[in-house]
Amino acid sequence: MLTVVAHDPQGPHEGVPEQVQRLGTIMEPDPADPREVEGVLNPATARGPDGQLYLLPRLVGQGNYSRIGLARVCFDHTGDPVGVERLGLALEPEAPYEFNPRTGGGVEDPRVTAFGATGPYVMTYTAFGPHGPRIAWARSEDLAHWQRLGLVRFSPYRGCDLSTLDNKDAVLFPSPVRAPNGRPALAMIHRPGVGMPHPDRASLVSRRTTLPPSIWISYAPLMAMQAHQRVKFGQHHLLAGPRPGWEHVKIGAGTPPVRVGDHWLLLYHGVSGALVEGIEQQQGVRYSAGALVLDGRDPRHVLYRTRKALLAPETAEECEGVVPRVVFPTGLDVRTDGALDIYYGMADTRIGVARVDPIGRQRIDLAQAA
Repeated sequence: MLTVVAHDPQGPHEGVPEQVQRLGTIMEPDPADPREVEGVLNPATARGPDGQLYLLPRLVGQGNYSRIGLARVCFDHTGDPVGVERLGLALEPEAPYEFNPRTGGGVEDPRVTAFGATGPYVMTYTAFGPHGPRIAWARSEDLAHWQRLGLVRFSPYRGCDLSTLDNKDAVLFPSPVRAPNGRPALAMIHRPGVGMPHPDRASLVSRRTTLPPSIWISYAPLMAMQAHQRVKFGQHHLLAGPRPGWEHVKIGAGTPPVRVGDHWLLLYHGVSGALVEGIEQQQGVRYSAGALVLDGRDPRHVLYRTRKALLAPETAEECEGVVPRVVFPTGLDVRTDGALDIYYGMADTRIGVARVDPIGRQRIDLAQAA
C-alpha cells in the first residue's frame, strides 16, 4: 500500500492522504489458447450498455502477434474485482496498416473512451504496421462490434510530418474541450516518437538534442466530427516531458482522462533505466505510474504532477514476466463511492488492479507524493 500525500504547488497546505492499494491479479494468459500464450496485458476498460464492466485486453500470441480481446469483469460479494469471463475478440489485424513483416501484425494497447454513460465508444489503439507503430481508432455502440476509422491523421508541426513518426499511447477526452483557437474540439493526448521538433526552437536544448518521447495534446474540430467528416488533429502542444528520476527516459499517457471536480485527472507511465530498442534488450528498464492534474477549462495547463511514482513494480507479478519490472496503467473504473480502480499491465504478461480510495469530487488534492 502506498500513501500519497496531497500537495498544493502554490504552497504547502493540509491535505487528505490518499491510498493506492493493490487488489491483485485478475487475468493471466491461458496456455491452452494460442492467441494469448505470450501474455494478456494493458487493457482498456468501459462500462457497457448493460452497466457491467468490460476489459479489452491486449492478447499476445506467438511471435508477439497481438489482438484485442473482450472480457467481462467478475466481482465478489464485497464489490471487488476478482477475475474475468472471456467473451472472445473485439479486434484483430485485418487492415493493411495493422500488418508488418516483423511480427506478422498487431493491434495493441487499446484505450476506450465512452461518450455518454452507455456510449458510443471510441477505441484508440496502436496499429503495428509496415512502418512501425501508429495510432488508429475504431467506433462501437456495444463494445463487441467495432468499425475501424483508420489511422489517426495529424496536421504538420513546424515542418514535421507526424505520420512519419512512431506514435503510441493515445487517449481521448470524454467530452469536448476548448481548443487553443477558442472553439470546442475533440482532444487527444498521444506520444509521438523521437523526431518531434522542440517547441522552443531558440533553446540550446532544441538545437543540440532531439526531444525525447513526451506527452502531447492535439485537437480536432468538433464540427467535423459531428458531420462525420474525416478529421485531422492539429494545434499541437507539448504537455509534459520526462523528468529526472523514475521517468527520465520517456513518458506516455496511461488511462483516458477522467473529470474530478473542475479538473482532469490523467494517469501516465514513466520509464527509467537504459532503454535499448527491442523487447529482448529492455531488461534494465522500469515502468512506473504517476498522475497529472490538468486544468478543466484549458487542459494544456498542468496543475499537479507526481514527484514520485504512485505505483511502481514491487510484487513478483510486476517484476517477473515477458518484460520485467513493468506497471502500465491503461484503464480506470470510477466507483460509486468515488474510488478509482486502476487496471494495469504487469510485466507485459498479466493484468492487475489497484485502488485509489477515495478521490475528492469537489477539489483536487491528489498528486505530489513527497
